[in-house]
Amino acid sequence: MKNIQILQIGIGPLGVKIAQFIDSRAGLKTMGAVDKSPALVGRDLWELCAGGKSGIKIQSSIAEAIKNKKPDVAVLTTVSDMKRIVPQIEEVLAHGIPVVSTCEELSFPWKTAPKLAKRLDESAKKAGVAVLGTGVNPGYLMDALPVFLTAVCQEVKSISVNRFQNAQFRRIPFQKKIGAGLSLEAFQQKIEDGSLRHVGLTESIHLIAHRMGWKLDRTEDLISPVVAKQKIETPTMNIPKGHATGVRQEGNGYVNGEAKIRLVFQATVGEKESYDEVVIEGTPSIRSKIAGGVNGDVATCAITLNTIPQLLRSTPGLKTMVDIPPVSFF
Repeated sequence: MKNIQILQIGIGPLGVKIAQFIDSRAGLKTMGAVDKSPALVGRDLWELCAGGKSGIKIQSSIAEAIKNKKPDVAVLTTVSDMKRIVPQIEEVLAHGIPVVSTCEELSFPWKTAPKLAKRLDESAKKAGVAVLGTGVNPGYLMDALPVFLTAVCQEVKSISVNRFQNAQFRRIPFQKKIGAGLSLEAFQQKIEDGSLRHVGLTESIHLIAHRMGWKLDRTEDLISPVVAKQKIETPTMNIPKGHATGVRQEGNGYVNGEAKIRLVFQATVGEKESYDEVVIEGTPSIRSKIAGGVNGDVATCAITLNTIPQLLRSTPGLKTMVDIPPVSFF
C-alpha cells in the first residue's frame, strides 16, 4: 500500500499529536514539517513528539520543506479564523497541494465570510485541488453528524445538539480556554475581547440550515459562565465559590421567528455528565446520545487524517464535510 505523503504545517500541541497519529497509522507518512516559530525551526519533528529522531527537520517555509519531494496533501493546524487562514492556504495552493485544515471558521465560511470563501474556492479551483476545514466540533459532532442522521427522515422540523464535557480530565490549556477558575468579571472581559468562546458554532448552524434548505432570519451566539456553587478542588486547579467553572455557549438559528436549530456547548470543571446528543424532531423523530462524550483531542486528530482519502478523491474547490464522500476510519 502506497503511503500518503503529508506535509504538516503548524507544529503546536495539535500538530505534534497529529504527527504521532500519522506515525502509528499504516498508509500515512509525514514527509515534511513547517512552522514559523524560531523556537521550532531546525528541530527534529520526532524530538518534539517522543524524544527520538525522525530525520524530518522543521522548516520555516513550504518551499524549503518540499524542495526534494511534493506531498500528496498538506495538514494545516495553525489558526482558527478565516482572515489569517486564507493567505496561509493560498501559499500551499501555489504549489498545487490539496489542504485539510483544523481552522474552525473554515468548516462552513460561505455565510460568515462569503468574500474570503469565494476567493479561496476560486484559488483552489485554479490550483486544481480541494480544500477542507474539519475537526470534531465544528466539522462533525454539531453539524455533519446531525445532518447525516436526518437521512432516514421524511420530515425534519428542528434539530438540537447538546455537547456537555467535564473539563477536569482535559488538558490545562483547554481548562483555561473555557475560563475555568476565573472571576465573573475576568470571565466577562474575555467574552468581550473575543478570547473566550467556542469558535465555529455559527458556522455549524449555517451548515445545518444549508443542507436542510432552511433560510435563516438570524442566528444567535450566546455565551455565559457556569458558576461554582461551592469551592472546587482538583489536582490541577482550585476554583473558589462564585467563580466560573467553565462556559455555556448556545447557538440558535431562526426560520420565520422560530428556533429551528439549537446547539448547546457546555464545558466545565466538574460537569456531572459528559455526553454528545442529537435530537431531531420530525418523521420519525430521532434521539442519539453518545454516553461519556467524544474525546475532543483524539477525535480532532483522527477526523483530520480520516478525511484525507476522500479529499484526494474530491473535485477542486473549497469543500465542507457534507460535500465530500462519507468519511470513515481507514
